[in-house]
Amino acid sequence: MINLSKAAAGEIRRLQLRRQNPETRLRLGVQSGGCAALYYTIDFDKTMNPGDRVYDCGGISVIVDEQSLNYIEDLTLDYSEDLMGGGFRFHNPKAVESCGCGNSFRVEE
Repeated sequence: MINLSKAAAGEIRRLQLRRQNPETRLRLGVQSGGCAALYYTIDFDKTMNPGDRVYDCGGISVIVDEQSLNYIEDLTLDYSEDLMGGGFRFHNPKAVESCGCGNSFRVEE
């Protein structure tokens, strides 16, 4: 399961409207690299690939590929603004270490 905070859901809807395509789905994923071995990816996508899982998060469709799901299952995506601007925040119960950037993490193998 993937969870979206109210703030994250609001920002995702705003971005969908800005792109003038509210039907696009949010795609969350994980790639190798970053400061702590893995990093989060986030984008909008219309395409479904074999093995993709789709979650309905308060009316927002979130796609996660099968491999990424192993690392981010039960993740909560939040959005907050501070003096440096706004950004998505990842709260991942599987992460045993996170980098100061907030986008890179490590899990126990």
